[in-house]
Amino acid sequence: MNLPGQVKLVEVGARDGLQNEKQPVPASVKIELVQRLQDAGLTHIEAASFVSPRWVPQMADNAQVMAGIRRKPGVRYSVLTPNLQGLEAALAPARALWPDEIVVFGSASEAFSQRNINCSIAESIDRFRPVVAAALAQGIAVRGTISCAVGCPYEGEIAPERVEEVARLMKEIGVQQVGVADTIGVGTPFKVQRALEAALKAYDLGDVSGHFHDTYGQALANTLASLQLGVRQFDTSVAGLGGCPYAKGATGNVATEDVVYLLHGMGIDTGIDLDKLIDAGKFISDFFGRPPHSRAATALLNKRND
Repeated sequence: MNLPGQVKLVEVGARDGLQNEKQPVPASVKIELVQRLQDAGLTHIEAASFVSPRWVPQMADNAQVMAGIRRKPGVRYSVLTPNLQGLEAALAPARALWPDEIVVFGSASEAFSQRNINCSIAESIDRFRPVVAAALAQGIAVRGTISCAVGCPYEGEIAPERVEEVARLMKEIGVQQVGVADTIGVGTPFKVQRALEAALKAYDLGDVSGHFHDTYGQALANTLASLQLGVRQFDTSVAGLGGCPYAKGATGNVATEDVVYLLHGMGIDTGIDLDKLIDAGKFISDFFGRPPHSRAATALLNKRND
């Protein structure tokens, strides 16, 4: 089996994970979580979301979080900026506090696009166009995510051709990398491979990543199926934080700890210290008063206590 020798994980727990939590999380806790994640060896961290606090109150302290992070050389800090107002807010402070990368998100489902961001797929691309152009003009990298790339809570199964169409539209407006997201976790390995292959018709292999939720327990299987295609970048969330408020019953992103355990067990390098990563997951889980949603973390924490 020809698998990548090295894989990069984009840690989305501090943004995608926390923004779905109902319990308010102080900026100091978010900052500490980012510090612990980078100390564990994560080199790509989604740190905040610059959206209206009316829609996502958990991210209202985004500027405070970005200002409070003690940045580590070699770490890329990204933020979600779905529109020009969000980008302008992200770039309002001194340049030293700017993100290294912004993220825009579209959908392969028209119904999900309407319910999630109140516009059609075509309108969302038009909305992203000036955001992407402005970020690139400032030397900031741009990554995109295609949500509901396998299935939608409103439309059901999504054809790979829809993924290819959105990928091509993102490529045309200058998005440099694209993530194929199984937002509600209904994907199985062959379906995920077809979605990835559709995106690969618009992007090079090194510019396509996987983003998997574990609703049906398929996230690790889908990660392996992606590796078999040569995909070498994945979004993961420490302690399995997160979900999807627009998809009833959708559980969190695949836990970073579980993916690291899988990759290390296959001899694939991540540059991540699993013990320190587990400590980071325990830190944020303790804040919420619950155990980590990670099987690997649970097993290894129990082993520590033996």
